[in-house]
Amino acid sequence: MKDKAVNFMKIEFDARSINENFARTSVAAFAAQWDPSIAVISDIKTVVSEAVTNSIVHGYAEQEDKSKCPIYIVCKLNENGVINIKIKDKGRGIEDVPTAMQPLYTTDEGGERSGMGFTIMQSFTDRIKVSSKIGKGTTVILEKRLTGR
Repeated sequence: MKDKAVNFMKIEFDARSINENFARTSVAAFAAQWDPSIAVISDIKTVVSEAVTNSIVHGYAEQEDKSKCPIYIVCKLNENGVINIKIKDKGRGIEDVPTAMQPLYTTDEGGERSGMGFTIMQSFTDRIKVSSKIGKGTTVILEKRLTGR
């Protein structure tokens, strides 16, 4: 049975590195209304950073004009104290999601990326779902229980 949403937020922004902090802060501020611990807020900021950075760095890697590269975030706070965070891009997509989610897997041939983004997201959330289509983009759905202090 789906839990009823008690609040909802939707934002869209360009896939520019400068917007990564905006995304993480916006989602953390939205989650704060449930009065979670500082640790939970930190976890939320971390997973949003990872997902948004993946969209910017991998999803839109070939795009020079980032004004044509949207990232969408939809958040729902549910009556059961769980936040659902959906982060979506319309980038190049992931060919093999299970492989991409393996620790240390990276397509970065320059060696600047560690391949730990999905591993971090899995570690700091209660549930993660990733769906992707080549040429259509990637959607990451994160679920985190917000426990009050």
